[in-house]
Formats: sequence, structure tokens, C-alpha cells
Amino acid sequence: MARLSGLQREVLSLYRKCLRTIRQKPLNARDNFRAYAREEFRKNLSLSKKDFTAIEYLLRKGYRQLEMYSSPGIRDIR
Repeated sequence: MARLSGLQREVLSLYRKCLRTIRQKPLNARDNFRAYAREEFRKNLSLSKKDFTAIEYLLRKGYRQLEMYSSPGIRDIR
């Protein structure tokens, strides 16, 4: 397996944090959160690995969304 770049490791780290956060949500809402997270990451699969500006922007956006959705007051996402 090829070595991952720093940005690739950062993207995988964000995805893992999303999955860990989903485990803290109510059982009946976990599928909705998981589907949302997958869709958000899949939307940008076609992004070039060399488009550092866009990747860094999306990482910042993803961390802000994770912080917002990890709040205990948010119980479901649709």
C-alpha cells in the first residue's frame, strides 16, 4: 500500500472522528448521520489530490460541521 500524504491522513482522521461521534447519537438516528457523513465525503471523491486549497477548505468545513453535529442537543439529521 502506498504511503498517504499528510492531507490524506487528515481526511481519514476526520472521517474516523465522524464515525466515532455517530456512536454517541441515539440508535434510531445513527443511520441518518452515517448516510450524511458518507454522502459529504463521496461528493468530493473526484477532487484532485493536488488541489490543496480546496481540500484544506473542505477539511475546515468538515471540522466545523463535526463540531456542530457532535453537540448533544442535535439528536437527528435529515
